[in-house]
Order: sequence, then structure tokens, then C-alpha cells
Amino acid sequence: MTPTDPATARTTATRAEYCVIACAEAWRGDGEILASPMGTVPSVAARLAKLTFSPDLLLTDGEALLIGDVPAVGSASTVTEGWLPYRRHLTMVMGGRRHVMMGASQIDRFGNQNISCIGDWARPKRQLLGVRGAPVNTLNNPVSYWVPRHSARVFVEKVDMISGVGYDSAAAAGPSATRFHDLRRVVSDLGVFDFGTPDHAMRLVSLHPGVTLDQVREATGFALAVPDDVPRTREPSAQELRLIRDVVDPRGLRDREVRP
Repeated sequence: MTPTDPATARTTATRAEYCVIACAEAWRGDGEILASPMGTVPSVAARLAKLTFSPDLLLTDGEALLIGDVPAVGSASTVTEGWLPYRRHLTMVMGGRRHVMMGASQIDRFGNQNISCIGDWARPKRQLLGVRGAPVNTLNNPVSYWVPRHSARVFVEKVDMISGVGYDSAAAAGPSATRFHDLRRVVSDLGVFDFGTPDHAMRLVSLHPGVTLDQVREATGFALAVPDDVPRTREPSAQELRLIRDVVDPRGLRDREVRP
């Protein structure tokens, strides 16, 4: 089979598709829990997870409805399963029945996340979103992060302001902060990371195909925990590629977030 064979081209995954697979894995085994993806790749990933290995995941239309189908990203749902206004959404958050995948303008080695400002809080160089729901999310339900452009400006030694609570900050605040604190994974366009070290410092879990360990180290502003043998992010199956390309994201929106 030559490199230009259509069958080969069909099953060769792009970097964005590896990122989708890595993000989808964050929801594996979650059961009947609300998936809250923020960003295009996480949105594709949550839908893929529901269509494959996590069929009990709950999805919303992004506003106030629980949906019973799995429409393509950017398309309207045609099946409504329930009403989920903001107050009920918050009840799910406070009860831990939600796994959100948020973004991060900055994230540090213990998982503190910043989406509020760059620079000193009293006189910031750049104003961002504000803390929004990040503190409540990180203290009450499982949280993962998606970073489409891995760089030392994002992966920093210490965030300028804490929006999402990291492991060291939760420990300093005491049992009320650590009781339900659960940072699952960080996925970037270079690899997958978690906090599975004794001190909950960020650890490299896998490299996406085509990425080297030196690339990740150069793009990270702190020392990562690195296993002796770093695996590659798993390959998508032919079925998963078909679902990504033909069902969930036929317009290829994922490639706008992670360039081929």
C-alpha cells in the first residue's frame, strides 16, 4: 500500500485528531455525568466519547437543554432530554456530577490555572475573562484542561493569578478545598499530562506522534516529571476516525484549533 493510497490517507490521523482522542479519554469511565467541554477539540472529543466508550455521558446544547442525540459540532440538536437552566447546572457542579474541560491562559506545575489577567492583579498588563466559574469547578467536580498551543507563556512556573485551584493551593486551604478536588489531565497540542506524582506536580503521560521530549521541555516553563519510557498518545481506530470526520466534525473545525 503506497503513501498516496486513499485507504492510507483515510486512516492517517492528524495532530488535531490525536488531540481529540486524548481529550475524549478524559471522560472514559465517567458514567452518567455531565460533560462540559470548552473549545472545539474538547467538544468533538466529548461527542466522540459518548458515541463510543462512554455512552452514558450527558451533553447539553450549550445553553439550557440536555440533549438526547449527538449532533455535529455547530449543528442544532433535534432531541431534547431535559431542561438544565443555570441554577440546576450549578446544583450539578456543587454535587460533583460534572466533568469540565476548561482552557487555561496560564497553568503551573501544580495545576493552578489563570484565565483572569496577565501581570500584577492590581495593574495587569492584559485583562482576560476573569475567574468565572473556575474556583467552584475545581473544588467541586472533576476538571481537565485543554491547551491548543503549548508554550512557556502558558505552562509557567507560577500563574499570575489563581482562577482554577491547583493541588498546592487546595492543600494550603485545608480539607474544605481538598475534599472533592480532582484535576484529571491536561491535554495540549504536544501531549498529555497529569498530576500523578507524590507531590501532585505535573507529569508527562504521553507525547503525540511527531512530537519529541525536547520540544515539550523547551515549551514548558518548569521542570516536568517524565517517566523513563514515555509512550505515544494512542492511535484512533478506523471507527473513531470515521466518527470524527463524517459525523461529529464534518466541517473540519478541529483543524482551525490545531493546525495540521
